Amino acid sequence: MTRQGGIPTKRIVVYCAVFLVLLLIMTACGGNEGNSSKSNGEKITLKMMHLWSDGNNSAQNKMVKEIISEFEEANPNITITTEVLENEQYKSKLRVLAASNDLPDIGFTWAAGFMDPYVKGNKFAVMDDLLQGELNGKFVAGTTEAYSFDGKTYALPVELNIVPIYYNKEIFSRYDLQPPQTLKDLKAIIRTLNDNGVPPVTLGGKDGWPASFWYMYLADRIGGPDLLDKAVVNQDFTDPSLLEAARQVEELVNLNTFIKGYNGLSNDEAKEQFMNGNSAMYAIGTWELPNYTTAEDVSEEFKAKIGYFKFPTVAGGKGNVDDWVGGPGTGLFVSQHSEYAREAKSFVSFFVQKWGEHSVVDAGVIPATKVDTAAIKLPQMFIDLLDELNKANKVTLYLDTQMKPAASSRHINQVQALFGKAVTPEEFIKKQDEALKAGK
Repeated sequence: MTRQGGIPTKRIVVYCAVFLVLLLIMTACGGNEGNSSKSNGEKITLKMMHLWSDGNNSAQNKMVKEIISEFEEANPNITITTEVLENEQYKSKLRVLAASNDLPDIGFTWAAGFMDPYVKGNKFAVMDDLLQGELNGKFVAGTTEAYSFDGKTYALPVELNIVPIYYNKEIFSRYDLQPPQTLKDLKAIIRTLNDNGVPPVTLGGKDGWPASFWYMYLADRIGGPDLLDKAVVNQDFTDPSLLEAARQVEELVNLNTFIKGYNGLSNDEAKEQFMNGNSAMYAIGTWELPNYTTAEDVSEEFKAKIGYFKFPTVAGGKGNVDDWVGGPGTGLFVSQHSEYAREAKSFVSFFVQKWGEHSVVDAGVIPATKVDTAAIKLPQMFIDLLDELNKANKVTLYLDTQMKPAASSRHINQVQALFGKAVTPEEFIKKQDEALKAGK
């Protein structure tokens, strides 16, 4: 047997083989955690997708551009390119890109059930290294849990929202109306507005999820703060309070609560009706706060007209006026298959911190990171809604976000059908229950 440096040749071959196997295993493990990188300092481009168009969300759009510019200035070897899509288009494209393992390096996702197939399909990188490192203690308690599966976190939230009912104070004053305390009060307001030819509520029924806000609030006020969460967890949509909430939706529809053609309007089209003073009320998340507080392209005259109220209580119901529909908004993910995962994570960390610093003042948006409100000057409505969030009895996460994709899709379709009188309340409950029980 020949020798090489005192070690038998066969043994050298075995050692090399073992080393190669270990190297492959280490490389695979690194890739699974989404920490690998091929950049080595050369110029690279990271692709990013987001939802804030220049027209409909100009304050957020401007802030994204500014954060990207700051990051590129601090990291001259990295360029961030962006693609901006409207909400539903974004969701559709995300599914297509995930199926072909072609997700952008960085993108936005919704929490809980929406993320489930992406996490199970190994599409998103784990973010725990950031949470345990430079972002440790930066987030409002409870905001990151909605993005966690089996003890690992797969996205980091940038927003925290609740859904008030905004109203036009000028219209209310014209007809001597006050914000309602009870559902009975709200129905009386709706009748008065209709009698005077004013559309009471604008609603983007075509998108489904804005209508779901109304159903969720009715279910909460009738059945209590844990009703909807339990229905999703137990895969059981048969509680009598859920049916009563659907019947109350039917009654609101019959009262002509919603603007003409609402089930054919997108949320953006419905929003335009409120912004133009063509409807008296609009239930939407606090991501719209910029339009009523800080947005430079909205007149101060219009901002002064807008107030908000909490969804009213229902006589005999178990819900609390301090129960809210809401929760963490979108969160940033890094693609598991990104060639530059380390740089992408660095950008995500930079983004959430800068967003937290600037969102309140620059965009009127409530961030998921902690805010020292005493140190900044804020419009009164912003302060009031931050206070509402601080004293909230319960914030129930949006049903279409809580549910798994198939059940979520069924919920959106059936809510639209319920508001369009295409199904009865009983049929709505039956189909939603079937979708939940299917576990998909």
